[in-house]
Amino acid sequence: MNTVTSKDGTPIAFERHGEGTPLILVDGASSYRAFNPLGPQLGDLLGASHTVYAYDRRGRGDSGDTSPYSVDREIEDLGALIAEAGGTAHVLGFSSGAVLALDAAAAGLPIIRLTLYEPPFVVDDSRPAVPGDYLERLDALLAEGRRGEALELFFSTAAGFPAEFVAGMKADPIWAALEAIAPTTAYDGRIMADTMTGRPLPRDRWSSASVPTLVLYGGASESWLVNAARAVSGLLPQAGLRALPDQTHNVTAEALAPALAAFLAGGERA
Repeated sequence: MNTVTSKDGTPIAFERHGEGTPLILVDGASSYRAFNPLGPQLGDLLGASHTVYAYDRRGRGDSGDTSPYSVDREIEDLGALIAEAGGTAHVLGFSSGAVLALDAAAAGLPIIRLTLYEPPFVVDDSRPAVPGDYLERLDALLAEGRRGEALELFFSTAAGFPAEFVAGMKADPIWAALEAIAPTTAYDGRIMADTMTGRPLPRDRWSSASVPTLVLYGGASESWLVNAARAVSGLLPQAGLRALPDQTHNVTAEALAPALAAFLAGGERA
């Protein structure tokens, strides 16, 4: 494990796998290096041509968490990693981490090529929209130290998991580790902002994101995630869209690696 210091002094923990052009992975909500094996797995599969960077977003794992939170600070964290990697990098974002990566590209970070895997926008009525008071309720639970209830709200409302699935998660030993990073669910809520309302995506939020982009989705994923991928790819000036057969929101490294290798080498976007 290594650390890099972000602009506000927050230490950001990361690890490297492989040798070559940097590829930085940006996790989604409730995920970090200890939970996500894709860093070392993609390092094994792509390590001959890329150095894969997996990092703990602020408030998770071995990284720090300086208050107050803002999305801009998370963009600065990614910028510090890109500087550490040599000044430019490819970036791959998962779920809400894909939205953070897209915000970073729009902010002008030196990203060579950007890959987005299933940003969880809700752009139509293919699933219930997130209520307008979701973030307010989440903040209130976290302020009162009710982390378990905050997680239940996140998984049932934002992630859209069935009640029985959430009940099963609570019975798993991993729930205690999730409670430790529960405050970061509010961070991802702020990243998603008003993009889970069931309305079309804002046309101006990423208008400056001119980096070549590949939007990926799983061929076996729920329709709302497929619709989200199609919607954002249609907004971006240099975006391609591709399905990964038989994959869901929990994509495998084996399915990702060939598509990534072709795109990052400068091949067709779609």
